[in-house]
Amino acid sequence: MKLPNSLQALYDLGTRLAPREKTGLALAAGLVGLALLWWVLISPALHTWQHAPTQRAQLDAQLQHMHSLQAQAMALKAQPKIARDDALRALLTAVKQGLGTGAQVSVSGERVSVTLKGVSGQALAQWLAQSRINAHALPTEAHLSRDSSDQATWNGQVVMLLPAR
Repeated sequence: MKLPNSLQALYDLGTRLAPREKTGLALAAGLVGLALLWWVLISPALHTWQHAPTQRAQLDAQLQHMHSLQAQAMALKAQPKIARDDALRALLTAVKQGLGTGAQVSVSGERVSVTLKGVSGQALAQWLAQSRINAHALPTEAHLSRDSSDQATWNGQVVMLLPAR
C-alpha cells in the first residue's frame, strides 16, 4: 500500500524513533486525547448537570407565569360580549374614576383617543386594566413620555379600540 508523501515521511520518522521516544510520543498523544475528551464530552455534560436545577426552577417559574396568563386570557374570552355604547360608557367611567382631570377623551367611531397630562404610572396601569376588563377596549396606539418636571407622571395619548358590535 502506497501512502501519500507527508504520511510516508511521518511513518518513516516513527520507525526511526527509539522505543523510549515512541513511549513518550504515545503518552503525549494520550494526554492530548484525554484533554480533547474532557473538553468535548465530559465538561459540557458536567456543566449541564450542575446548572440543571437552576434552569429547571426558572423554567417552572416561566411555566407558572404562562399558566396564569392563559387563565387570564380564558377569563377575558369567557366574558360576555358587550355592546359598543355600553363599552363606551364603561371606558368613560374608567377614565373619570381612574385618571380624573388628567385625561381628556375624544371619540371617533370605534376609536377613542385619551390625552393624558400628569397621570401617575400606577393610575395609568390600573386604568388600562380596567378599560380592558370592563369596556373590552384594546389599546392600539400609545404615545407616552415621562413628565420632565415630575418623573413619576406621564403625558401623551392612548388610542383605544372599542368592541365592534
